[in-house]
Amino acid sequence: MPAKLSINDVDVAGKRVFMRVDFNVPQDKADPTKITNTQRIDGALPTIKKVLEKGAKSVVLASHLGRPDGSVVEKYSLAPVAKILEEKLGKPATCLTMDYWT
Repeated sequence: MPAKLSINDVDVAGKRVFMRVDFNVPQDKADPTKITNTQRIDGALPTIKKVLEKGAKSVVLASHLGRPDGSVVEKYSLAPVAKILEEKLGKPATCLTMDYWT
């Protein structure tokens, strides 16, 4: 059985990289657009930065926020997370919503 590869072992230059991340972060109860703890975002940053440094064409991040029970619920939008990512990475982040596909 082959050993597990780390991000250092994978050639991502010029490629689109898909990453499943856990951005199910706590939100302010009064204002769900405010994230109260960025620990999970901060935890993913080293890998995201490494992929970008290695020349990835783009990085697609997939996550969820809250438990919307199979429907689109505005308060569970990942747009506030995308804004934090833009600030921390210094690069634009586009947030696609489920209704984008319909």
